Amino acid sequence: MAIAEVGAVVLDCPDPRALADFYARVLGGSVEEQEDWVDVKVPGAPTLSFQAAPGYVPPRWPSPDHSQQFHLDLTVEDLDAAETEVLALGAKPLETEDRSRTFRVYADPAGHPFCLCAC
Repeated sequence: MAIAEVGAVVLDCPDPRALADFYARVLGGSVEEQEDWVDVKVPGAPTLSFQAAPGYVPPRWPSPDHSQQFHLDLTVEDLDAAETEVLALGAKPLETEDRSRTFRVYADPAGHPFCLCAC
């Protein structure tokens, strides 16, 4: 029996509204804003939440000396089409050269790594 269930995945960032807008557009969710907290709600998925973090320093990919903290795997049907869209929204490629793989790694506008996966 489970002790708990996932209520939200929370990301620290310098601008919660801007990062929530990015992920709402990527995932097709809606944004709900509170005072220092912003949620992205996607039907059938855990809430993705964003909180302001003064002095935020983004993770580095890949770097054994600096933790990546976490990353999101986002499932897509067409890697090339999804890549075009996330880059237009402000994502930056981190590890996208090997086009034979079923995933590619990007950074969101606040520097968090995420993968687009056609798995």
